[in-house]
Amino acid sequence: MKTTATEIKNHFGEYLEGAISEPVVIEKTGRPVAVMLSVKEYERLIALEDAYWAQKAINAEKSGYIGQKESAKLLKSK
Repeated sequence: MKTTATEIKNHFGEYLEGAISEPVVIEKTGRPVAVMLSVKEYERLIALEDAYWAQKAINAEKSGYIGQKESAKLLKSK
């Protein structure tokens, strides 16, 4: 669903209800500037991001990344 900032201002409650079932893209001067979405969808996106970064960390460890502290120790010892 798309709407303008003015429309949101005038009918906030209606759009808030609508955001429960689908994201609402808010435009200002014809450009998208924000998205209103349900807490459930927000939490889903946060969980996806957390899983992504956790996998990146696992992959880094598998490829030999030793971490910032260990890297600093190694550099100081040389």
